[in-house]
Amino acid sequence: MKKTVDNVEKACEGIESGMTLMLGGFGLCGIPENSIAELVKKEVNDLTCISNNAGVDDFGLGLLLQKKQIKKMISSYVGENDEFERQMLSGELEVDLIPQGSLAERCRAGGVGIPAFFTPAGYGTEVAEGKEVRDFDGKPHILETALTADYAIVKAWKGDTEGNLIYKGTARNFNPVMAMAGKITIAEVEELVPAGELDPNEIHTPGIFVQRIFQGDKFEKRIEKVTVRQKD
Repeated sequence: MKKTVDNVEKACEGIESGMTLMLGGFGLCGIPENSIAELVKKEVNDLTCISNNAGVDDFGLGLLLQKKQIKKMISSYVGENDEFERQMLSGELEVDLIPQGSLAERCRAGGVGIPAFFTPAGYGTEVAEGKEVRDFDGKPHILETALTADYAIVKAWKGDTEGNLIYKGTARNFNPVMAMAGKITIAEVEELVPAGELDPNEIHTPGIFVQRIFQGDKFEKRIEKVTVRQKD
């Protein structure tokens, strides 16, 4: 099976309005920049997006929010995105806020075929409303279901033609668990190398989980909040 595609346009073929997408990243770190820009160009709408957050107003998933292309966000926090906050508070955007660890585990569970699991996170809060509660070792836990998506779109530092991926530093974040949970997984990478060039001991996502891979044209890697020490 040939997994490499020539560009982002071919990588995103088949993504249609009304689909559920997973998008890797944390803040602006490790987000699939090229693929998000292509989704804006494709003008798909009524999307359900599963992502830790929604970027900022003018970058990342914030670009899709500006165009009202997202119907529902499943995420762990609003972050620095004023438009996300505005749409959520006005009722324009359906939002399912999930504890961050639960979000990661629900994605992982979807990838490994576990339909649901119990966790103490969220018990006694709105997160637990309508969910089954059971006690384990005298502590209440709520039942959380796995998350999957029509397409999972991730960003890696380096990948090979068989779809094996290596993430760099904190850009690893949600990308590995989401890569496992898509019916079709698209990987955009900074560097695409022939099969066999990656050290097997350094691979984070095995190629079995990836259906399409391409080398991105441009990565801005914008920093959400620049924090540096004061000059002496």
